[in-house]
Amino acid sequence: MKDSAAETKAEGKWDEAKGKVKEEAGKLGGDRSTEIGGKVDQAKGKGKQFIGEVKEDAEDVNRK
Repeated sequence: MKDSAAETKAEGKWDEAKGKVKEEAGKLGGDRSTEIGGKVDQAKGKGKQFIGEVKEDAEDVNRK
């Protein structure tokens, strides 16, 4: 079953929040790899949120 737009957006927000925490932990601990991984997670989260927006738009078009 395909994820709904809301589920995709929620996953994206979770990934972005997790990434922010990971990035800060990397900064505090001096672990550049963890910091970069956090930035990657944030980018992935933003991408999922964008995909969720596109899904919502497609669902709106299909309803018309």
